[in-house]
Amino acid sequence: MLVSGPLLGPDHALSRALVRTVPDSVTERLSDLGNIPVAVPVLALAMAYAAWRGRRLAAGAAGLAMALVPALVIPFKEWTARPGPLEPWAAGYFPSGHTATAAVAYIGAALLVRPYTRRPWPTAAALVLTGATAVGLVLRGWHWPLDVLASLLMCTPLLLGVDRVGRPSGPSRLSGPSRLSRRSIRRSSG
Repeated sequence: MLVSGPLLGPDHALSRALVRTVPDSVTERLSDLGNIPVAVPVLALAMAYAAWRGRRLAAGAAGLAMALVPALVIPFKEWTARPGPLEPWAAGYFPSGHTATAAVAYIGAALLVRPYTRRPWPTAAALVLTGATAVGLVLRGWHWPLDVLASLLMCTPLLLGVDRVGRPSGPSRLSGPSRLSRRSIRRSSG
């Protein structure tokens, strides 16, 4: 895929069609959403909130997922040494670290706060911020489309782990008593 293969041609063609179609001032700001000083504090706040609400294991799982991002991304960048769309002399563009950081930070934060709200806005906001980061990186020419796609795929197991650990084991406080507990209440009072 990085040197030859059926995806390389469409990857390059799509990049050529998209790069610099939006002003750099816009795409740079979108790309910055994946910077560590921007994305990680969002996750840290969600982790603190989840821990404060008694979900320390879920908060720890999200922190571990973020710690694993550079442990996964950096070796791939060194191994592949893929050049960038606008910098063919440079190497280390595959996969996108900014996309991986954004995905784990924003989606991880949404997974942590999800049990406390019935509204879909945390998930929607996380997907928009992650998508905006990925689009900004491609439109600016800092990454090939497959670089950002690979990062999203690479982060999926990390986020599934956060989701699995973060799922409440019992009924949610927002959902009220479960059917089983309502039946038990009726039996004991009847």
